[in-house]
Amino acid sequence: MTTSRHLPSSASVVVIGGGVVGLSSAYHLARHGVRDVVLLDRGTLGSGSTCKAAGGVRAQFSDPVNIALGARSLETFRDFPRLFGQEIDFAQVGYLFLLGTPGSVAAFEANVALQNDLGVPSRMIDVDEARRLSPLVSPEGLLAAAYSPTDGHCTPESVVAGYASAARRAGATLLPHCAATSIDVRDGRIDGVRTEGGTIRTDTVVCAAGAWSAEVGSWAGVDLPVTPLRRQILVTEPVAGLDPHTPFTIDFETSFYFHREGEGLLLGLSDPDEVPGFEQARSDGWLPRLGAAIERRTPALAEVGIASGWAGLYEMSPDHNALIGRADTVEGFLYATGFSGHGFLMGPAVGEVVRDLYIGDEPFVDVSGLGAARFARADARPELNIV
Repeated sequence: MTTSRHLPSSASVVVIGGGVVGLSSAYHLARHGVRDVVLLDRGTLGSGSTCKAAGGVRAQFSDPVNIALGARSLETFRDFPRLFGQEIDFAQVGYLFLLGTPGSVAAFEANVALQNDLGVPSRMIDVDEARRLSPLVSPEGLLAAAYSPTDGHCTPESVVAGYASAARRAGATLLPHCAATSIDVRDGRIDGVRTEGGTIRTDTVVCAAGAWSAEVGSWAGVDLPVTPLRRQILVTEPVAGLDPHTPFTIDFETSFYFHREGEGLLLGLSDPDEVPGFEQARSDGWLPRLGAAIERRTPALAEVGIASGWAGLYEMSPDHNALIGRADTVEGFLYATGFSGHGFLMGPAVGEVVRDLYIGDEPFVDVSGLGAARFARADARPELNIV
């Protein structure tokens, strides 16, 4: 825990949340020359959701803003060792969406056309090519697939380490194990952030608290409709003959996905029976559904043992799109949250956007449609390509 002796008395900006979105924001702010940037996290950096992510990075989305955020972040991931002096094990093996209904095929055809217009080299492929790319896949019930070779996966813990080191070098103060407890608002403006170790006077807060953002927003009277939802991941024992170029493969109809993890595979699947909440203990309730998906789509994996696993939290928004913007009810409250499972992969680009929102520059992509007020206007914009 940070004590009052170590806590800065004031800051230009206080970032609440030490995952990749918060760290990227702190880095970009400090690197731009914003002085006295302070980041708070109640645990270790990345311990909320970032370091429990599956590590996938992609630009295959159905919304133009998400495509732009994903593509911009991919540029950073590809060049991460040079930019930050940190290896992140980026495997540019592509993302492969397996499609089993005419409706999905039509939707992904439209998505690919949009992605291509925005410079993403995705393409529709037939089932035979999908099996060549991902040899473990059974063709049963498949009609087509969508593939982009520039997507892939990397190690979240390494990305956290790279951003944390770079943010500190740029002059930001990072305070893990220092929980924010409330926000002071005076005359409609942010006036300070209270922590376990004391109060930091500031006129700007960036909420990057992920699944805990609704509570942080409530401290300032800002409604952030973010709901925590448990997701679970398993890692298999070594898989004999595993192709090292296996793409991040997703059976779109069931949400079953896998990618190479060492000599084995990392596996996941969304559970429609999961109840929203902060529970992160592993449970067995989803395993029959996962087993059925494996038996159908990758039957060769049915006899492979499980080596490890974990659970973490998605930060769900009502339309599965992020909340990014400035609060219109309290001056000095910025937010970047509600990514619904895509915060890790969008983090590099979102940090740039937060910097620009703070300094008053035009971000590289128009995020005005991602403001939290869209729900009050019934102006949701559902994202199709979620996992």
